[in-house]
Amino acid sequence: MANEARLDKWLWAARIFKTRSIAADACKNGRVTVDGANAKPSRMVKEGETVSVKKSPVTYSFRILQTIEQRVGAKLIPQIYENVTPPEQYELLEMTRISGFIDRARGTGRPTKKERRSLDAFIGPSLGGLDEWDDYDD
Repeated sequence: MANEARLDKWLWAARIFKTRSIAADACKNGRVTVDGANAKPSRMVKEGETVSVKKSPVTYSFRILQTIEQRVGAKLIPQIYENVTPPEQYELLEMTRISGFIDRARGTGRPTKKERRSLDAFIGPSLGGLDEWDDYDD
């Protein structure tokens, strides 16, 4: 048992999720896989297994180096897991960060003034100089 740990406890102890309940919810909703298979929060993980965590829009991958169930300091994290996330995922994250206002999540409220101006600048030139009031000149 010393070389095994519950998945939800390990995700919390390794500081991948802020709370254990958030880690358990992610497992229940299918956002966490172990070696390619969906995993329940109670699944026991071992050293050497690969855990993939989907945090939209990126899927992070971690190779377990040490199984722990007690939270450790941030400086000790390199001893706990190795980040094996492919570089394409980080490129996807950067592209999302650059185009942030375009992929607005539903229900996050109205755009700020800066976002609205950026949207207008983005959409405006595509109208080809046509104005919506041109239809009313007839």
